[in-house]
Amino acid sequence: MTPHEADTFNRSAAAYVHIPFCSAVCPYCDFAVVAGQDHLIERYVAAVCEEIGRSRAWRPLDAVYFGGGTPSHIEPRLIRQILGAVVDRHGLAPDAEVSLEANPEDFSAERGEALLDAGFNRISFGAQSFDRRVLASLGRRHQDDDIEASVRVARASGFENVSIDLIHGTPGESDESWALTLRRGLETEPDHISCYALTVEPGTPLGRSVRDGAEAPDPDAQADRYETADAMLSKSGFDRYEVSNWARPGRECRYNLTVWAQGEYEAYGNGAHGFRDGFRFRNHRRVDAYIDRLESGKSPRAGSDPVDGWDAELDRLFVGLRRTVGVACGPGAEVLLASDEGSALVEAGVVSLDDDRLVVRKPLLTDAVHRSVLALSAPMVWVDDDA
Repeated sequence: MTPHEADTFNRSAAAYVHIPFCSAVCPYCDFAVVAGQDHLIERYVAAVCEEIGRSRAWRPLDAVYFGGGTPSHIEPRLIRQILGAVVDRHGLAPDAEVSLEANPEDFSAERGEALLDAGFNRISFGAQSFDRRVLASLGRRHQDDDIEASVRVARASGFENVSIDLIHGTPGESDESWALTLRRGLETEPDHISCYALTVEPGTPLGRSVRDGAEAPDPDAQADRYETADAMLSKSGFDRYEVSNWARPGRECRYNLTVWAQGEYEAYGNGAHGFRDGFRFRNHRRVDAYIDRLESGKSPRAGSDPVDGWDAELDRLFVGLRRTVGVACGPGAEVLLASDEGSALVEAGVVSLDDDRLVVRKPLLTDAVHRSVLALSAPMVWVDDDA
């Protein structure tokens, strides 16, 4: 993907829909999810549809993404109901990407055909690993064979765009185990692969376990496995287009591209975050609070923050530098490169300015670049202009 093509996604319109329900909550998960609350599903779906109906009508959407949680955990008829509400409110562009996250263990031919008929055209499976010991450590409910079967079923159902998510760096995982996961993942012939390092979040079962003395992920091992993934995936015809995402040419996730290009996107459901009309906003995280607010006629918003002026420029750098193509040079990039931190990043080969674009050359150090970006102060000319 060329820089120009990536930048055009800042004009995209997208929507995220959060489905929080799971069969079980994984020990590492810090998302706004619940297990054992299926009795709330019908009320939740009605609340989400109510929120969608209240939102200001927009132009036809280029991408819709159902994430979770586990969207495939709830009945396809309810998923169809929510997507129908989105389409009724905003419409869909003729070539819109409509994605749904799914777990391998609850995906069937019947479910796949129902989702395809409802309007979904992209499926993303939470595979995580093909090593059964690693899957057990992660608290996953599927086995390695289930991943292969679910991808086959999705293809047979008619899905032409299939993605799998993988996690590396789980304690107990070896270099050989990770290489095997990558090989078996590639053998399923997906169009897109995401690889994430296992993160220990405070307040999660994993976080408490590590706090109490359990083995934590090894950052050096995670870095090595990231490099292994990049090498194997690149050799197999996948292009890395963002820090943790690889795709076959033309199969990059459009919803993700919209977010990283500072494009606008609606957000529906508990804990959902969106960006529209110059504001980044977020919904109440607790499922019961979210439902109660919608049922009582109140807004589900927990807060919103304006993104304008210098903050908008820093925001552009923050999201855009995750992309392999980086960002077009501008006031923020100029200030960064003129700073001591920026000079050090250039000297170390972490970032570079190429063809008037600021690019992160060492993706494993993207967080360090982000910290430097967030520490930047507006130049005096910017402050004077604002005044």
